Amino acid sequence: MYDRKYDERELRFEASGGLYNSALVMRDLETDSYWSIVTGDAIGGALIGTELREIPVSWKMRWRDWRRLHPNTLVLSVDGREDVASDPYADYFASEAGFGGVQAADRRLATMESIYAFDFGGARYAVPFEAVQAGRVFEVDGRELFFHRSPGAEIFRSTAAFESGGKGFEKRDGDWVDLASGAIFDPESGTFRGGESSGPSRLTGFDTLWYIWSETHPETRVLE
Repeated sequence: MYDRKYDERELRFEASGGLYNSALVMRDLETDSYWSIVTGDAIGGALIGTELREIPVSWKMRWRDWRRLHPNTLVLSVDGREDVASDPYADYFASEAGFGGVQAADRRLATMESIYAFDFGGARYAVPFEAVQAGRVFEVDGRELFFHRSPGAEIFRSTAAFESGGKGFEKRDGDWVDLASGAIFDPESGTFRGGESSGPSRLTGFDTLWYIWSETHPETRVLE
């Protein structure tokens, strides 16, 4: 997710209908610039080369789960309720090739491998979903990073990703603990709770597919 504010203006975005390296491209209504959702910068138009600020606030879940957590949520609807009888993306995710039959040039991972992708310490990284089932800690650029996906979680579920406050993470009696604060990871909410001080900071990154990320960032380092 990116901050819409740029140069004291709040940009309004819509889908452009185009793709760049297999990734969606957005268009802002204020300057008619085009933005890659993978890089977060303008690739065409008046603001070409401008970067948006990435913010780690998005979290994906089913409506029933969100409603349980936030029962007073209001739903924005234009044409009323829409019922979808089947998953329109089922065949896409079941395929071994990307959109339009694209294959990843980088064969370190399968074309349609689901990954969490992020920037850290001036480098780009990818972590396959299967590598962080039930939690996993990696040391990256001298810092401990924690990633978690619940075993069997649906593909749309968000990957939890955090940077240690300095002392790292440890698994105790089945729970992941941030050693600096004493906060304990809650798989249901995807956050660290409790502790005597503020917990670890959430990483800015997002879930995507290997072929989309690697086409734009071929220098990516894979954590496995």
